[in-house]
Amino acid sequence: MEKAESLEEFYKLKFKWLPEDYKKDFGHFNMFRLEPYYEGKVKSLPYRRRDFYKVMLVKGQSQVHYADRVYEVKKQALSFSNPMIPYKWDNNHVNLEGVYCIFNPHFFAGYGNIQKYEIFHPNGVHVFELSDEEVEEVSDIFEQMNQEFLSEYKYKFDRIRSLILELVHFALKLQPAELQITKKGNASADVASLFLELLERQFPIDDTHSTLQLRAPGQFAEQLNIHVNHLNRSLKEMTQKSTSQLIADRILQEAKILLTHSSWNVSEIAYALGYTEVTHFNNFFKKHTNLSPTQFRKG
Repeated sequence: MEKAESLEEFYKLKFKWLPEDYKKDFGHFNMFRLEPYYEGKVKSLPYRRRDFYKVMLVKGQSQVHYADRVYEVKKQALSFSNPMIPYKWDNNHVNLEGVYCIFNPHFFAGYGNIQKYEIFHPNGVHVFELSDEEVEEVSDIFEQMNQEFLSEYKYKFDRIRSLILELVHFALKLQPAELQITKKGNASADVASLFLELLERQFPIDDTHSTLQLRAPGQFAEQLNIHVNHLNRSLKEMTQKSTSQLIADRILQEAKILLTHSSWNVSEIAYALGYTEVTHFNNFFKKHTNLSPTQFRKG
């Protein structure tokens, strides 16, 4: 998997220039309009991670690839991208337009952990189809954001952070209840949150990451300094899945990503995912997909 696109690469490729403040300590934020398609314009972004967050309102038919999933935008949608998840957009509509903001992880430093919200988790929902009424609400939030951004107000970035969170909560409220992670405010929730953070810290797999180190429930329990039975009970209560299931789901997702979008051979992928024997990886993959890794890659 190729390395994440940096903010510097984003500006140079898209605009041929760099803003003066994009490396300042307070973090970077910017806003842009999505322009309608014109002859010669690239209709598809390359599939890769970016090292910044992106929140976008898009109007028009399009297709977005997030991790190992594909979403079809029928009319208009609100989307959330983050440095952990590779993605690309395919423009299927000549009149595609909209607005988006980008910001680096440091932009929220000291203002809370934005990564805790499900829409930024690999298994979360990242694209939300909107009604005409919902588009008006979201457009209004983006317009407020733009007005603050262009203002000279001393604390405008605090206000912008609150508007980004407003978009996050707007989207979370659109999710069906069964897709939302249960919030019980107890010890189980804390354990589940710490486990998921520890699990996600190992991904995505690319040239800058070594082989997967934590793959067994006992290894995670040891890192969290709790008994493995406590870990299993907590995760079952909060996610309705066992520790082994959650680990397997995440490894399988990364395997699909690497098979689809990397040039690594199956042995290299198996090793990167912590398998010392490629046959063990083949058996794992076939058990969960009914296909061998090679068949999945060809199909």
